[in-house]
Amino acid sequence: MKIILAAMLFIACTSATVKNTNQMKTEDETTAASKTIYDFKIKSLDGGIIDFSKYKGKKILIVNTASHCGFTPQYEGLEKLYEQHKDKLVIVGFPSANFGDQEFHADTAIQAFCKTRFGVTFPLTTRVDVKGDNTTEIYKYLCNKSENGVLDATISWNFNKFLIDENGKLIAYFDSKVTPDSPEISKYLN
Repeated sequence: MKIILAAMLFIACTSATVKNTNQMKTEDETTAASKTIYDFKIKSLDGGIIDFSKYKGKKILIVNTASHCGFTPQYEGLEKLYEQHKDKLVIVGFPSANFGDQEFHADTAIQAFCKTRFGVTFPLTTRVDVKGDNTTEIYKYLCNKSENGVLDATISWNFNKFLIDENGKLIAYFDSKVTPDSPEISKYLN
């Protein structure tokens, strides 16, 4: 009889532990899903701070950029998209040299290139890493489902794009080949 009672007690305790573990996983997933882009700030190319909480109510297109890449002409399309939709969209460029060292090392050179060559007026951050050991916190969030609650993404090259909705939640990821004027992006802006 004692063995049966001990076995029943063991089963009851194990069952309660499994339920508590499942509840903890659900709470962790809820915490990740409740985090938004508005939790981040980063230094801007012009020396200020980009505070993503200021973009509440607008979509945000985040792009890892480079000045010496075959995709660099996308700056023109990004600026045009920004001008056309700036009442409901902000674009934030993250200059990076993670792919073939295709970005200037000095922020002043990046800024001069973007303004002179493409007339860029949308916000740009200082040069950052978007992959590897020194990945900036925003890209850790964007690339990991455990943090953004939506998807895992691997930055494959320059000009990968993440679209955030008006509530700060990640809604889409696009690789370099998806241009700023593509239907894949415009369907979210109409």
